[in-house]
Amino acid sequence: MKWFVKEGSVVREIWGKADTILFIFAGASAEFAVNKSVDWLYFTGKLPADPLGRLFSTVSYARRIVFSEHQAALKAIDQISAIHREVEHKRGAQIPDWAYRDVLFMLIDYSIRSFELLERKLTASERTEVFEVFQQVGARMGIRGLPENYNSWLEMRNKQLDDNFVKSSFSVDLYKQYKKHLGSPRYLMLREVQVQIVPRQVRELLALRRWSALTLILPTYKFTRILHLHKLVRGLILPEKYKVEIAGLDAI
Repeated sequence: MKWFVKEGSVVREIWGKADTILFIFAGASAEFAVNKSVDWLYFTGKLPADPLGRLFSTVSYARRIVFSEHQAALKAIDQISAIHREVEHKRGAQIPDWAYRDVLFMLIDYSIRSFELLERKLTASERTEVFEVFQQVGARMGIRGLPENYNSWLEMRNKQLDDNFVKSSFSVDLYKQYKKHLGSPRYLMLREVQVQIVPRQVRELLALRRWSALTLILPTYKFTRILHLHKLVRGLILPEKYKVEIAGLDAI
């Protein structure tokens, strides 16, 4: 059987652990809020109505692609493209290529950042492997202007962070929705993870502190994983609605 992502790939290791995916989710929730194209996410009304569900949907699609057989993964990518075309049709406008690239770049960046924060530093070849998997996704979607290699992506990512983000009324409203749906204690935890994981440009736009309490907490949390207590701890900080769904994200 031909897999979209080969067995033994570090990409499977990254996307096969719920902890890593949750950190990817936290970073994505920050970037969605300040991306200049966030109005597209508000157009259908789904993001403000259920921001957690909308974000989990994004990362769930990515995870589904990572662990699918090659043809099934292509079908999933085509479904994503079809969903976006429908939104474009309803609005009577096209989502710009740079907005598609932003989401793709976000998944690459937070895959790397989350794994390195929770596990270990990736090698240069492993970082390239992460890039190549999501570059294939973007190519299948027909996104124009994709970088050809990891170094080109790094340059484009840095420029994107400088040019494509702004704090707006959408940003303020979306964070209000995060707090409403998470509750204050979990919302504060989300912010702590964001402080730890987002790039400088995003952190400054959201007025996040430079230091996170997670610097002290993470070593303890990693120790609970050795004792297999991390799922219990994770259950205490996640909304009841998503506990079963998140538990199912552990593939390895």
